[in-house]
Amino acid sequence: MKKMYMTAMILFLCVGCAPNKATIGGGAGAAGGALIGQAIGHNTSSTLIGAAVGGALGYIIGNEMDKFDRQQMTRAFETGPSNKPVAWHNPDTGRSYTVTPEQSYRSQGRDCRRATVQATIDGRRENTTTTACRNAYGEWELQK
Repeated sequence: MKKMYMTAMILFLCVGCAPNKATIGGGAGAAGGALIGQAIGHNTSSTLIGAAVGGALGYIIGNEMDKFDRQQMTRAFETGPSNKPVAWHNPDTGRSYTVTPEQSYRSQGRDCRRATVQATIDGRRENTTTTACRNAYGEWELQK
């Protein structure tokens, strides 16, 4: 039983490193599903099934929560004037964002834009820079 709780704690701690809400939701769902599966079945198979089902559900929920912010980020890259901030507040999460896109440029045959992103999450202000480039379908994709 101690091993199960330790595994769940490690999963929850690792989830904090995840890049987006869908991945965070998937990790948290997998951890919760594993705990429930173990509690119900008391064996490895039940734990693994619970982790798989919980992970899938958590990913779906996390991905839905991310859509509004992704739409706003796309709008900033698509129509935001260079060096002018585009701001929004997510009413579901309470988070606020300000994206300041730079002038577009061509890289490897694609249109790209760098941007400064300021996010206020749980009262903490985070600053980062990112780059988005158009994919083959003309949609903006954040680069890793």
